Amino acid sequence: MAKPGRPGASKKKGGRAGTGGNGRQALEGKGPTPKAEDRKGHKAFRDKNAAARRATSSAAVTTGRKGEFLAPAAKTAGTAGASRNNGQRVAKAADANEVLSGRNSVVEALRAKVPATALYIANRIEMDDRVKEAITLANHRGIPVSEVTRPEIDRLTGFDSVHQGIALAVPPYNYQHPMELLDKIISRGQKPLLVALDGITDPRNLGAIIRSVAAFGGQGVIVPQRRSTGVTASAWKTSAGAAARIPVALAANLNNSLKEFKKRGVFVVGLDGGGELSLPTFDLGTEPLVLVIGSEGKGLSRLVQENCDAILSIPISGDTESLNAGIAASVALYEVSKRRAKR
Repeated sequence: MAKPGRPGASKKKGGRAGTGGNGRQALEGKGPTPKAEDRKGHKAFRDKNAAARRATSSAAVTTGRKGEFLAPAAKTAGTAGASRNNGQRVAKAADANEVLSGRNSVVEALRAKVPATALYIANRIEMDDRVKEAITLANHRGIPVSEVTRPEIDRLTGFDSVHQGIALAVPPYNYQHPMELLDKIISRGQKPLLVALDGITDPRNLGAIIRSVAAFGGQGVIVPQRRSTGVTASAWKTSAGAAARIPVALAANLNNSLKEFKKRGVFVVGLDGGGELSLPTFDLGTEPLVLVIGSEGKGLSRLVQENCDAILSIPISGDTESLNAGIAASVALYEVSKRRAKR
């Protein structure tokens, strides 16, 4: 005997009876297809958002509003635009949080007083001396210590990370704006001595330069938004605590910032192996100064060189072709500080 059902329903294997009109609403459709630029997965949508971000970043540089930029660092220093916050300018970076993992790395970061928001310890972790020291240092600094599962630490650090059951969350770095950093230096009655970085991608170089700026009387470091490292935990450690005293400014466009410095009466001097002036003969060390340091491999970019008042080179003897960016910055800063001390 046939099974009961709606007359005319399919008898095929796996078929099912219709709804009898009860599902008519689901068949009415969702209206006209949105424009390509309004569909999140479409390339036109991404292009529209990217253009909006570029326009916002450009406006943040050219505007003359007072306030302070706050931005992260980042894995690299990319930003997603600028917004207002209580009358202040705030530059926001995407994905700027950082998580350190591994027992040695976490302990070293805590010893160096790298800013941290939380220490994560895996359940039933083997409590060796490093784990105990990490917990002690975190408690002493008021950093929350949370006991979590190993899968949770896997998720925080990346599933291919060897975290050894411990991780440290590092917050985004608070950057200043280059012109506002200059305003603060002048308001304190100081003669500006800043270091700008062009194409420095190693955070250890940045940390070493921050340390040298602190040692030789500089007041700040400027990093570009693109193709540059930011103030990561590695930079904090290399700076040996100097990052807590020397502010780092984020330039949406380094060349525009250099032009603004020149308009404000600050000399912009690049450091490059092919420079036309030798550092020992440089006679502007006592003036308001921005030293621009290029990468060890590529040196200064063409546009940055065009925006410099002078290009200096450091005389090198022997077979050494070039100096590490951090060492070159230290040599130049020492020479400037020596001239200023004589003055």
